[in-house]
Amino acid sequence: MKTQSAIVPQIIDMIRQQRLPVGTHLAAQRIADEIRVSRSPVNEALKLLCENGIVVRRENRGYFLAKDLSKDGISPKKLKQLAGEDVVSKAYFALADDLLTSAIPAQCSETLIKTRYALTAAQAQSLLRRIANEGWARRKPGYGWEFSPMMTTPESLLQSYRLRLALEPAALLEPTYRIEPAVIQRCREAEYHLLNGGIDTDTADQLHDRGVRFHESLVEASGNPYFIETIKRVNQVRRLLSYRSMRDRERYREHCAQHLAILDLLEQGKNKEAAEALKAHLQATLKNLSSIRGLLGDRRAPSAERNEERRRAANA
Repeated sequence: MKTQSAIVPQIIDMIRQQRLPVGTHLAAQRIADEIRVSRSPVNEALKLLCENGIVVRRENRGYFLAKDLSKDGISPKKLKQLAGEDVVSKAYFALADDLLTSAIPAQCSETLIKTRYALTAAQAQSLLRRIANEGWARRKPGYGWEFSPMMTTPESLLQSYRLRLALEPAALLEPTYRIEPAVIQRCREAEYHLLNGGIDTDTADQLHDRGVRFHESLVEASGNPYFIETIKRVNQVRRLLSYRSMRDRERYREHCAQHLAILDLLEQGKNKEAAEALKAHLQATLKNLSSIRGLLGDRRAPSAERNEERRRAANA
């Protein structure tokens, strides 16, 4: 489940990428369909934007854009304030980090989650619903929660990229493939946003979602539902390790250049060349997994060393 804090930046991104003029009607259902969430949190996000003067609400007509975001803009500080890292979001990242570094057990109670991250019962349930929906935790029969070993090791991420390497380039070669010019333009705008500063200022959620939207947009154009559903599923469960790999953001500049080159080839109808470029892009990421291994392993090593020291002391 997406929270209001995650949806606000996505709505602002959509307005910027589509270059919507002042006065544009912001229909909640259309926005919900575009960013793939339910209508209720979109309405909450629009209400918050209205309170901050970015949109205006007209009686019986809905919300309309009140500021030209391409000219007026929103400072990174203001955007962070609007998005706000609520208690549940902070706990989500803390839990993910603890799981990746083996700081919490693979099976634990809801009470432990509440206590460790200082959450209320409702907040703990919201947190656990989110990670359950993302596929890396499930409720145990009877009592407690169990975290999946899937996507908690460098090997898991490697396997997910191998699957993507097999499917994504093939999707571009489907006989039914057709990518709309508007989709290409939207993807380009997202890459330009990153190159113009977004790499440094976007949250981990935003960076992950931008990459997911790019790759899913390319696969969706295949018209093959089996490709689409498989890629969506693997993107959902790899989110956990993606956050850790985002500590090294410099690589995103190279990714943006590769994404833009693929879009150029698709726009020219050169799908075979685009598929080869996409394959090379995913292979390059695979080669960089050594750095991700380090990001995970460096944190685990000290713990292992401490355990060995304790064992020796006990046997002394």
